[in-house]
Amino acid sequence: MDAKILLDKSRNVGAVDSRLYGSFIEHLGRAIYGGIYEPTHATADGDGFRTDVIELVRELNVPLVRYPGGNFVSGFRWEDSVGPVEKRPTRLDLAWRTSEPNTIGIGEFAKWCEKANTAPMMAVNLGTRGIESAMDLLEYCNQPNGSYLSDLRVSRGAKAPFDIRVWCLGNEMDGPWQVGHKTATEYGRLAAETAKAMKLFDPTLELVSCGSSSPGMPTFPDWEGETLTHTYDYVDYISLHQYFSKKPEDGGDFLASTVELDRFITTVAGICDEIKAKKQSDKTINISFDEWNVWYHSNAGDDAAMAERPWRFAPPLLEDVYTMEDALVAGLAIMTLIRHCDRVKIACLAQLVNVIAPIMTATGGGICRQSIFYPFLHASKFGRGYSLLPTVECQKLNTKSYSDVPSIESAAVVNDEQGELTVFIVNRDITNKQNLTLELGDLVGYSGCTHIKMSHSDLNAVNTVALPDTVKPGQTTLPLSGGSISVTLDAASWNVLRFGR
Repeated sequence: MDAKILLDKSRNVGAVDSRLYGSFIEHLGRAIYGGIYEPTHATADGDGFRTDVIELVRELNVPLVRYPGGNFVSGFRWEDSVGPVEKRPTRLDLAWRTSEPNTIGIGEFAKWCEKANTAPMMAVNLGTRGIESAMDLLEYCNQPNGSYLSDLRVSRGAKAPFDIRVWCLGNEMDGPWQVGHKTATEYGRLAAETAKAMKLFDPTLELVSCGSSSPGMPTFPDWEGETLTHTYDYVDYISLHQYFSKKPEDGGDFLASTVELDRFITTVAGICDEIKAKKQSDKTINISFDEWNVWYHSNAGDDAAMAERPWRFAPPLLEDVYTMEDALVAGLAIMTLIRHCDRVKIACLAQLVNVIAPIMTATGGGICRQSIFYPFLHASKFGRGYSLLPTVECQKLNTKSYSDVPSIESAAVVNDEQGELTVFIVNRDITNKQNLTLELGDLVGYSGCTHIKMSHSDLNAVNTVALPDTVKPGQTTLPLSGGSISVTLDAASWNVLRFGR
């Protein structure tokens, strides 16, 4: 089968914000305890953080990490997580039915972020709490000194403020599962007043209001329109969340399902612009896609575990072991975000360690890069610059729920500072190789091409701590002739074509 990709400078989508490659850590399962923090581990540093985890986070070059949730934040009392550790109370977390000792709190997480070369993206509790709590937390974190809460932070050893720049106004408040769930009007009013107060403290803060938890929510897209009517003047982003799952009777839908992500982004961007027009505003609201990933392997077991054995400390929850096929879907999702970088400025792969994560650890033991680690790594390393929208000519696929789905999906990023061009490609066809011709068009001056590819004869192949290299990319070089290259794409494969000057 033959396919073609054409590149053209005129199809410039815009600059890729580095925060498109953010992630997320919640007080959930073994993400914190046994994930980033395990003081008895052989690699633990003086603060109890696993340095093997820090090394892989640095490898991914994650610019920001959303914290502390997630559903957890809607019952979070931030005061519990600061001050002397031995005096912090243990609380029962309703979201995940676990016991939270608050050993790791805001100060510790800020310290971990420094070690991992990242920055916190803080969420405030608008489920069980509101404006006053949010303002107190902001003062504690960002005021240098001279106020009660900032001086309290200084007295506890954190002389410099944490200077957190991006703040989420609650989490998934459209969801009936959320503690403190609200209607769109209730949330819109509370979020607007909270944002207004936070901007009075510091007008340079970037604030994110809650959008829909998925495009399948019964309140979508009315939720966006109603909440933005209240929040538009005070916030900078609206958040979206979406997870992809494979059902038993799949019929090819899994690899096609990322077309919904494209529609979701386009729809919400249109609603933002509609509210902008109604308000006659000069401001554009952009999108923070601050939860996205593949998530389905662990669902049934997690539901049973929470129902039968509540109030455990850091139980293994949401520990999906990712397949080669899952890596393709993750790659398709991140390419979609790159193609929408004109409106999606922040995105968070959910989550980072152990919990539906690219990094998996064994308590007291080793670590591995899961299959989804690699598409995210390649995008984070090579997807910085400006995005070009490729023109793709290929066969179309029909699945159980989708029709005319391109068998070849692609995104391209030009980095003029580094003299690099990178083209990301997934072959969705699970049975057929494809012979691809890539034409660089008016992108001239490049010499040679490196082809990074990842595929496996078994779509269910996985990496584990015991066998960490089952699914792993390889690399070859390709000749560039007359501004084009020819390459054979393996069936069901992730591909990165790298050009340099």
